[in-house]
Amino acid sequence: MSTNSGQMLVAAPERWDEACFAVPAVRALAASGLEIGILCTVEQREFWETVGGLTVVDFPARSKTKAVAAKISDTWQASLAWENGPAAEIFKLARIPRRLGPDERKLKKLLTHPMGFAAGPLEHRVRHYLAAVEELGIDTARPEYFVPADLGIEPVAGAVMLCPASDFGPNHEWPLEGWEEIANAILKTGRRITVTSIDGGRRLAKRLVDKLGDGVEFFHANPLGSTLPVLAVHGLVISADGSLPHLAAHAGTTCVTLFGPNDPAWKRPLGRRHAVVRRHVECAPCLLDKCPLDMRCQKELEAARVWTAISEKLV
Repeated sequence: MSTNSGQMLVAAPERWDEACFAVPAVRALAASGLEIGILCTVEQREFWETVGGLTVVDFPARSKTKAVAAKISDTWQASLAWENGPAAEIFKLARIPRRLGPDERKLKKLLTHPMGFAAGPLEHRVRHYLAAVEELGIDTARPEYFVPADLGIEPVAGAVMLCPASDFGPNHEWPLEGWEEIANAILKTGRRITVTSIDGGRRLAKRLVDKLGDGVEFFHANPLGSTLPVLAVHGLVISADGSLPHLAAHAGTTCVTLFGPNDPAWKRPLGRRHAVVRRHVECAPCLLDKCPLDMRCQKELEAARVWTAISEKLV
């Protein structure tokens, strides 16, 4: 574990999508002249190293907060925690003199300086992070804060990735028959397909590979933080709404993301080059982990609509 000292140690959001949304704000902090560190789990280290200008302070995911706090004690002047969790507790145990974060009930007791920023209810989630930095008087309106990471990897011509599973749960997954129809349409164009699986879920990727036969490759994205180079070699990623399309967007890949209960206006991958597809039904976006009805937002999403979005991105 690195224990480098500096002016502000920022807590990395625990979820991958939130980590991606925090990147522009962290870049703005680093560009302001502050010596910025990022406190993250070991699994996120490779991701944050692609941001640049940061000291990455990592710790094993199951570490005791007191042990981590002891290693960073007396090394940072201030901290910023976006959410209540282990990192915010570590900052308090380490007695960091100036501890900033949102003025929220569970988090407030761990802070010395609660912040009053708030993003509007219809704004993209990235605004939550940018608003905190803006409250510190730092400009966030610079295009370079929002660009993908420069991994130095060129995409392979004709390489397309499909990820039918979501680590957000089955509510976020389109039926397998739709994925099979889309995959066959892509194969007819002469593109090469990699079907990607993630931990958990209903083995949708493996089931899709079994249906498609030897014409596709199979890749298991584990751990997610180490998949950035694999994502970068694909010119197009078509995915269920989950962590993977956000990491793919960070790696510079164009994404087509299939939304169900989530709200794309709030949680779409960052970047104008991406596309989102959803079937607007009367109960969406419900933002629920489990559908109380009949999964109509997924079952009524037509393959033709998905294909229209994909064909516009196939180059």
